[in-house]
Amino acid sequence: MTFDVVISGGRVLDGTGAPPFRADVAISGDRLAAVGRIDPAGAGAVIDATGRFVAPGFVDCHAHGDAAVFDPAVQRAALRQGVTTFVLGQDGLSFAPGSAATVAYASRYFAAVNGALTDGPLSVRELLDGYDGAVALNTAYLLPHGTIRYDVMGPSPDRAAPADLDAMVRRVEQGLSEGAVGLSSGLEYLPGRYADAAELAALCAPLGGLPYVTHMRAYGQRAETGMTEVMEIAELSGAAVHVSHLHGPADVLLPLVEQALGKGVDLTFDTYPYLRGNTILAMVVLPPSVPGAEPEAAMEMIGSGVLDDWWPTLDAVWPRLTVSHAPGLEWAEGLTMVAAAERAEVPPAEFCRRLLTETRLEAGVVTARPDEGPQGEQSVRRMLRHPSQTGGSDGIYVGGHPHPRGHGAFARFLGRHVRELGDWTWEQAVTHLSAHPARRFGLLDRGLLRQGCAADVVVFDPATVTDLATYPAPRTLAEGVDDVLVSGVPVLARGELTGATPGRALRP
Repeated sequence: MTFDVVISGGRVLDGTGAPPFRADVAISGDRLAAVGRIDPAGAGAVIDATGRFVAPGFVDCHAHGDAAVFDPAVQRAALRQGVTTFVLGQDGLSFAPGSAATVAYASRYFAAVNGALTDGPLSVRELLDGYDGAVALNTAYLLPHGTIRYDVMGPSPDRAAPADLDAMVRRVEQGLSEGAVGLSSGLEYLPGRYADAAELAALCAPLGGLPYVTHMRAYGQRAETGMTEVMEIAELSGAAVHVSHLHGPADVLLPLVEQALGKGVDLTFDTYPYLRGNTILAMVVLPPSVPGAEPEAAMEMIGSGVLDDWWPTLDAVWPRLTVSHAPGLEWAEGLTMVAAAERAEVPPAEFCRRLLTETRLEAGVVTARPDEGPQGEQSVRRMLRHPSQTGGSDGIYVGGHPHPRGHGAFARFLGRHVRELGDWTWEQAVTHLSAHPARRFGLLDRGLLRQGCAADVVVFDPATVTDLATYPAPRTLAEGVDDVLVSGVPVLARGELTGATPGRALRP
């Protein structure tokens, strides 16, 4: 029997949690044809995996590649970590479904996170069709609650009326029929923060086993507020729940996770192996009274004296912010807010006001957590060891100086948390990074190396895989992953893109 590709001589991590075993992997078309002892004679191509692990491609549960995934440099950054699928539509804000005005809003408000993709109107089907065969890795898409709410209610802070709920539910049902893998919310962003649990539960009702994925209303020491709402939504809707980037003190978070599981909530969560975050500056520094969903009104308030009493409350925040994205003020990217203010010869609050107004609220920042240090590192390690954890980079690729997680998270999971620290075994790592997330998002032919499964395969060196991206040099590529196949097609060979674009928009 002949095969298109045979990966020979490696040790297989099949995604079931079984220890690695010596086997060859054969591929025919876009499917795994066999796993075992295979004669490579006659194969169209042979990849020598001697001394390396062969695993199912990793699923990044939380990636902001909605527009950036078309950039070959971003595809290379992901593939060099073994990531073969991005789950997009995160934090309740992306490009579909929506009218031209809605797409413009999502592009503008979340420009420092997702970038800009296209003009609207845009349906989920049209968005997914645009990814199909256009990029080197797969994409899956969550319906963004904030986008849907804006499409129905605009920037209104009002409670959704019955007619509004009906209109939003219809958009959810339509988006699911067109291939979405769940529903996301961003309850610290606009307009998502205006929703209550009843609204979110109503939109979860059509999910039919697919997850409700949430950037909660509160994290860190206030995570009980966010998790209590998660449990209420799950109870009202019966939906499976996935909590995005669940970071903070493990002593606070893990009991909340166990409480939810103890109440029968079908709960998973993703974490990334860093202590700092990356988001839009406006969310970090503006009080709720500023209508960030309405840039003209927000900038009028920022430019007036209305916030004069507010800015001094942020004195402890300025040293924790590093400018990641500042269109028109690119010289500030990579500088802390304090250092940028010193260079501009103004106080930090004044420079922040300038940054917000001159970028029209588009500026982004990397944010240090108050618990950064050994205690925070221990919390990260404890969170990722929980069996409900899945890997997510929360990668943002916009700006001159983004967080390094987009270029390093999955390699860091493997190099630091498996090889160096032993937080996972190799087989546990593949379960957390591939099999577990594939099941969560209904991608049932991914995440395992079994005959008949989709041939998304990563070959990596356990001795050398590591992240090299740092806060000072965030775009440095990872090492140790040199060969990756997507749907049976080599997309990374000897660490470089092959130019093939077999990536698919995955539908559950």
